Amino acid sequence: MSIKKNGDTYTILAERVFSQEEYDRFAKISGDNNPIHVDPEFSAQAKFGRTVSHGMLLYSVIWGQIQRHFPQSVQLSQYLMFPAPTYTGETMEIQLIATPNQKKNEYEIKGVMRRKDDQVVTCESVSTIAYTGVLPC
Repeated sequence: MSIKKNGDTYTILAERVFSQEEYDRFAKISGDNNPIHVDPEFSAQAKFGRTVSHGMLLYSVIWGQIQRHFPQSVQLSQYLMFPAPTYTGETMEIQLIATPNQKKNEYEIKGVMRRKDDQVVTCESVSTIAYTGVLPC
């Protein structure tokens, strides 16, 4: 993980590998037991050829990184898009770019999750947060 500062903008980089166990636990917590997330045999015959992550599991990881670096933040808005599947066992790169908003103590944070091997983006987010804590750098 790394944090870089350029003026008032922060770039945060991290990596994560998801497991089938995480998909299964998220299904139990969320109630989303769609077989494309939790049934490898079913998923092998489906569109993606193997299980894929819940979109909200991906965003929860992004939100976790936001909370880690902006621990006193309150989310004001979010936008999410999932342009490609996220599979188990692949290293995912997470990039957050936090830029001050025009309003005092607000940041817009653009998040991107991509597969490290082929750089395919699997999750894009834009979150607006209110933040009054100490900045990460």
